[in-house]
Amino acid sequence: MIMSFTYAPAPESRSVVDIAPSYGLFIDGEFTEATGGKVFKTVSPSSEEVLSEVAHGSAEDVDRAVKAARKAFEKWSALPGSERAKYLFRIARIIQERSRELAVLETLDNGKPIKETRDADLPLVAAHFFYYAGWADKLDHAGYGANPRPLGVAGQVIPWNFPLLMLAWKIAPALATGNTVVLKPAETTPLSALFFADICRQAGLPKGVVNIVTGDGTTGAALVAHEGVNKVAFTGSTAVGKAIARTVAGSDKKLTLELGGKGANIVFDDAPIDQAVEGIVQGIFFNQGQVCCAGSRLLVQESIQDELLDSLKRRLSTLRLGDPLDKNTDIGAINSAEQLARITELADSGEAEGAERWAPACELPSAGYWFAPTLFTNVTQAHRIAREEIFGPVLSVLSFRTPDEAVAKANNSQYGLSAGIWTEKGSRMLAVASKLRAGVVWANTFNKFDPTSPFGGFKESGFGREGGRHGLEAYLDV
Repeated sequence: MIMSFTYAPAPESRSVVDIAPSYGLFIDGEFTEATGGKVFKTVSPSSEEVLSEVAHGSAEDVDRAVKAARKAFEKWSALPGSERAKYLFRIARIIQERSRELAVLETLDNGKPIKETRDADLPLVAAHFFYYAGWADKLDHAGYGANPRPLGVAGQVIPWNFPLLMLAWKIAPALATGNTVVLKPAETTPLSALFFADICRQAGLPKGVVNIVTGDGTTGAALVAHEGVNKVAFTGSTAVGKAIARTVAGSDKKLTLELGGKGANIVFDDAPIDQAVEGIVQGIFFNQGQVCCAGSRLLVQESIQDELLDSLKRRLSTLRLGDPLDKNTDIGAINSAEQLARITELADSGEAEGAERWAPACELPSAGYWFAPTLFTNVTQAHRIAREEIFGPVLSVLSFRTPDEAVAKANNSQYGLSAGIWTEKGSRMLAVASKLRAGVVWANTFNKFDPTSPFGGFKESGFGREGGRHGLEAYLDV
């Protein structure tokens, strides 16, 4: 008799996080209402439940926040690096202590599975604060000359796909180098940033060092354009990144942009198939494919294409889609109705242009925003799904015969953020990696991050690096 195991629901408790009915802006160490009292609602993508009401910051509110950051900068930048490090270490430890609470909050507000927020996002958030705390008193030895100076006020705009992690990527190096911060979180995922404001108070961070102004694109535009901002850091879409570059052009503001991607995941005929399949799944279906460096283009050597696709389809049939708070869930909800519409439109264009669509049998919940994991075969480089960033759980499969053809197809993109290589030959790995025009190249793995490793892209994927020693440069006058 053949028996198969099934999974019983294993939900994480919502009771570990207390979400207030409303939140204000965090300016100069205090929560305050927005000028004019304008608010917006933040919704849970998996249920469409309204989680809270959040203040909508205006240009006047941005001005208040920048002035508070400017005032705090004098004392904060004058502190010895060892003293700034103490605050960063304290923040890191509090994040660890409150990691379960923050993981549940992030899952509710973003829609990603709890096992991702718990096992990937939160450990990396704490690790970034620990890492840059270690740099705070060693800046003279970072390779940027003796006594490198902070820039001043950093205006930072972060996306909705990794709300707390992108906050850590930006705030940790800014504070370590002696800058103060005004941060604008994404409109659909503001809650973890507001909880972080409470962590700053819990850590005793001086008032005005970190300010958080919630709102939509107009709020972010006001922050980018503010004359009191010395440094702009943005992670998000390429279109918005181009608009920001135009805004700061001609000013003395330092700028880093981490934008879109269309990562190529290259599988050679000597790759371990089972390991490669797991890497492909991790590369495109992690966080529902809502990852700028997702391996959304799978390039497979012709001789193993059928074998690999059969194995990949079997693996996709085992993925569990549903309640993000269930610890068994692999695929959570799409972040918003707007993003779901974008994914749906591009997937439909793939079929209309002649690609062959496949998705495992999958029952989608009746409420919330959901899209089944999908792959397309018979894809050419002319298809929109092979050229445009879908930012969803959609994989385009192309084939190649030779390493040179693989490199040519991988580089045939307006983007240059990430790539992956699967092979048992170290020489091939290094030879191909050196020819790929991508900021990050993973070998026999994908979507692995570490605070010591720089991250960033080429071409329309942006410029500048975050993470590692390289991430300090963007916040220093070098």
